[in-house]
Formats: sequence, structure tokens, C-alpha cells
Amino acid sequence: MNASTLVQKLWNYCNILRDDGLSYGDYVEQLTFLLFLKMADEKTKPPFSQKPIIEAPWQWPELLKLDADPLEVHYRHTLEALGKADGVIGVIFRKAQNKIQDPAKLKRLIVDLIDKEDWSSLDTDLKGDAYEGLLQKNAEDVKGGAGQYFTPRALIQGVVEVMNLQPGETICDPACGTAGFLLAAHTELRKLKLSKSQLAHLNTQALTGVELVDSVLFEGGAGETVRRELLKQGDLQTILRLPTGLFYAQGVKANALFFDRKPPRPDGKPNTQRVWFYDLRTNQHFTLKTRPLQHADLDEFVRLYRAENRLTREATFSESNPQGRWRSYGVDELLARDKASLDLFWLKDDSLSDNDNLAPPEVIAAEIIEDLQAALDQLKELESDLPPVPTS
Repeated sequence: MNASTLVQKLWNYCNILRDDGLSYGDYVEQLTFLLFLKMADEKTKPPFSQKPIIEAPWQWPELLKLDADPLEVHYRHTLEALGKADGVIGVIFRKAQNKIQDPAKLKRLIVDLIDKEDWSSLDTDLKGDAYEGLLQKNAEDVKGGAGQYFTPRALIQGVVEVMNLQPGETICDPACGTAGFLLAAHTELRKLKLSKSQLAHLNTQALTGVELVDSVLFEGGAGETVRRELLKQGDLQTILRLPTGLFYAQGVKANALFFDRKPPRPDGKPNTQRVWFYDLRTNQHFTLKTRPLQHADLDEFVRLYRAENRLTREATFSESNPQGRWRSYGVDELLARDKASLDLFWLKDDSLSDNDNLAPPEVIAAEIIEDLQAALDQLKELESDLPPVPTS
């Protein structure tokens, strides 16, 4: 089974459950709970033969025995009990609730979909691709999806590549969302030759994440406080300005920030001395379907970043090359800006002043079509929620 087939199989069940008011996010959540229970049961059997991590009577086989209301009641009690368990099990299931109210559909999900696969034997990359595929479908949902938070794989790979990750390091994503960056970091580190202790550190201590909504580059109030503290406490070395058209939500402007946390300087000055910017946004045109971001689009940034030696960086922007996308600003310049805004741009936006430099007609047409299709899809979603018109 390939990833696309598995995703389609998983997603077909989501469409069935939507009739009961289950959102895409609810479905993925419930799927995660059930898959965890199924895989925990698989690990107790050959060739793994591990000690059970789920106590009776909350193990997977108990769900297979039941039907109708007793199944729904037992599944609800299972989630409640596991949410109160000690250790990592309690963390995973904390505040977990059953969102599938129809026992017949819950039974079908358990027996026909999840129990028929040996999930532990599936290739890790296949499961990862399937999970990413589900998240992408969730992001595509114009009504309830989280399209502004689904980061394209090409961008994730480019950011992870320039970080030059090393065994033994601790990696934290302060806006981890669905943990795409953390998963990519784990995959990148597994490519290295790791000792037994380094592998144990990677699997148990290296990765942490927090979910926080980051408008820290330009927002006033708390955003300004965060920026000033970031420049002072951290060494903010690089900002990658990302183009629109990367996310399913329209018009989202995002940035990737690269910084190191350091202790306060004895002289009280900011740890940040100079910030490098790469503008991948101005005069760039991407669409999700006809021209998605590719890894090659980040090649120049990856080359210029040179994580191993920041002191030798050279700007590509100059009087002789006004279209250069790579330049730096001193910390005094940044702190002197209104509200210490870090939303900087210096390239001339050709589309605002010169029609000859507009994007190719096919790109503009594709952007218009995608916008119109998104609007039509949203109207259809709204129409389906409206009460039927009474007839006389």
C-alpha cells in the first residue's frame, strides 16, 4: 500500500463521519487515539513481544468485543481512564473525549479500517507521509481547516537543512503546530551515525514543542515586547521572508526566524548585533497547485546561510545589484524602527509600478482561479449549513 492509497482510505471514513458533525480536526484526533491503542496492542505480539503499556481493561481487544451503546460507553471510559494514567500515557490522553457519537460508525472505524492493518509493520516513511497527507487535507478545508498553519514540506526541509543539526542537541519548536519541523529534524538526525546513547537522547529528550500563534514581527503591544526581548536575550541572526501562496489560507505572510538563546551580556548590550534578511517574498509568485514551492527555490538561501560560518556572509544586495535578496541590518537600526518592527523589505515590487514585470499571465490566471475556487467552495460549505427553505 502506498501513502496516497492509505490517505484516501483513511479520508473516506472522515467523509462518513462528517454527516454527524465531526470536523476534520476531530477526525484526525480520534484516529490518533485509536491508532495508538491498536499499535500498543501490536507491540505486545511477535516479533516485538513487549510488555503492555496499556492496562486492562482499556486495551484494544476490548473494543473489538463490543457493539452498539456498550462500545461507545467503553470507549468513552477508556479515554477518561487513560487521561488519568501516570507518565506519558496520561499526557497523550489528557482531556481526551469521544467525538464519535454513533456507535455503529465507531465500530466500523475500529473494525473495518484500523484493525485490518498491521500498523507497526508499515514503513515509518509511509506512516509519516500518510499523516502529512491527512493534515494537508485538513488544511485544504476552506471552512474549518488550519491552512495558515500547514507548512509546505519543501520549506521544512530547507530550514532543517541549514540548521546543521548535531547529535546530543536539544531542539524546540515554539510554534510546533502538528510538529512537522520536529519530525523532519528527527528524520535528519537519524541519517547520521548515532551511538546508542545519542539515539536514546534523540528519542526521549531531544525534541520539544510548544504551540503559540508567533505575528511577532510587526504586531504592537506584546509583539513589540517579544521583539525587543528577542533582540536582547537572543542572538537573532537570520530572518527568511516567505512568499504568499504557500499556505491554503489566502494571503498568509510568514517568516522563519533563526536565533540562539544566550546569557545576558556583562555590558548590558543586546546579544543580537546584526540580523541577516533573505527576501523570498517580493516579486515571487507561488500557487499551491500550478507552482508550489520546491526545494530548489530555497537553494540560494541555503547556500548563503552557511550555518558553519556566519562571519563570512556577504550581502547580494548593493547599488550595483538592487535586486539582491540577501542583506543585513545592525541591531541599532532595528531597535530605532517604529515599535522595533522586524518586517523589513528593500526590493522594488515590480508589480506595483511596471506592468511589463508582472507575473506571467498563466501564473496570474492560476492565482485568480484558485481564489475563485476557494470562494466557491466556501459558499458551498455555507449553503450546506443553511436550513432548508420551507415549501408551501
